[in-house]
Amino acid sequence: MKRSGILNRHLAGAPAELGHGDEVLVCDAGMPIPPGPRVVDLAFLAGVPPFAEVLDGLLDELVVEGATAAEEVRTAAPGTDRLPAGRLPGLEHVGHEEPEARTAGARLVVRTGEATQYANVSLRCGVFF
Repeated sequence: MKRSGILNRHLAGAPAELGHGDEVLVCDAGMPIPPGPRVVDLAFLAGVPPFAEVLDGLLDELVVEGATAAEEVRTAAPGTDRLPAGRLPGLEHVGHEEPEARTAGARLVVRTGEATQYANVSLRCGVFF
């Protein structure tokens, strides 16, 4: 049994399957997810687990070289604009249509229970060397 880190059996091995340039979307419970990407659905109840906690756990496991979030999160949901810029190099804010459009090309989608609009971020995997 694992002692620490990601304990969810469907998500624990996923970071090892990712490569340089792969996209990982961490999203709220309302994000439309088209067929195609691998989806790990963590949503249990509205708000559980919260977006920020899931993102923090994934950032402990992944090397990230870039990130994209919706510009709207700054105004529509200022309380959820907790994207740790220091841990997200090259964080770019764009219109919410762009992250939604990129969902189909994501290698992995992690759906949280977050019930706040625009609580989504796309992570571009980097390398550790």
